[in-house]
Amino acid sequence: MSAIRLLVLGAVRQHGRAHGYQVRNDLEYWGAHEWSNAKPGSVYHALKQLARQGLLHAHETAPSTAGGPPRTEYEITGRGEEEFLRLLRESLVAHDQKPDVRAAALGFLVELPRAEALELLRERIRRIGRWRDSVTGEYLPEGGPRELGHIGEIMRMWLHTADSDAAWTQGLIDRLEAGAYTFAGEGERFVGVLAEGQENPYATGERHPEDDR
Repeated sequence: MSAIRLLVLGAVRQHGRAHGYQVRNDLEYWGAHEWSNAKPGSVYHALKQLARQGLLHAHETAPSTAGGPPRTEYEITGRGEEEFLRLLRESLVAHDQKPDVRAAALGFLVELPRAEALELLRERIRRIGRWRDSVTGEYLPEGGPRELGHIGEIMRMWLHTADSDAAWTQGLIDRLEAGAYTFAGEGERFVGVLAEGQENPYATGERHPEDDR
């Protein structure tokens, strides 16, 4: 799964309606250009692709401030809403996702009801446990990683990563059970998108040919 698909759908969804530069600005505000493939070119490509797939609706608005072609604004469709929630749920339970996909899912965690988010995180821990059991049962010698020589460090890395992921996930569950954050249906949630014209303190300053469209 690509993180950019979830990030772009989520950003447009939070705005309600947004043009490409707004989406790019939001993702830079979240630092996504540092921890994912959300570079300017991939953001604009994703917007057009998602529109072609019927997950976003493209609106042509007034000509851009640079005097070029009409600016395109995007709005999530019903199918896009379904795809966003599917990607979010799958990313939260899948322990073998790439770090950028997990980070993207965490950014939209509060879009779900609290009870559902908690159950998905508990399922994540169950899947980590099943994976750990299968690895240790099939690949670990009776004498442990030591019998594998330096190759045993690969096994140690796998097991350490799984244990760390499970411990971190349990910590998040504990915080959510204690009432941390505001989830869907609980009131006004934190929204991390920038308003039109709001300065982005983390902007890279790099321009892209489609920034003014």
